[in-house]
Amino acid sequence: MKLITFAGVVLVVLGIIGLVYQRIGYTKRKNVLDVGPIHATKDTHERIQIPPVVGGIVLVGGIVLLVVGARSRP
Repeated sequence: MKLITFAGVVLVVLGIIGLVYQRIGYTKRKNVLDVGPIHATKDTHERIQIPPVVGGIVLVGGIVLLVVGARSRP
């Protein structure tokens, strides 16, 4: 598989995931207390919003790369 086709497949998959989920969640851990053998941490749940337009642009870009990769085959 050529590199351009592989990149197109990756972009299509990422575009579909971006359209379906529209946010990425992660947990940030912060040390609150650290005294000798006693450790206290605080977990904060954060989210990154992904606009549907970005997912659509990535999906269309992947489709374009797949078409270009298919046309350049001998």
